[in-house]
Amino acid sequence: MSFEIIKSNYEKGLWTKQMVKLAVGRVITAGQYKEITGEDY
Repeated sequence: MSFEIIKSNYEKGLWTKQMVKLAVGRVITAGQYKEITGEDY
């Protein structure tokens, strides 16, 4: 799993914001969460 895969899956509607949030601290940073979702973590 990587930032690029998570971002792609979110954009395709395969991942929800909650799923992306679960990846923060494990695979992505809070800044990357904002980059993917457009919302602050």
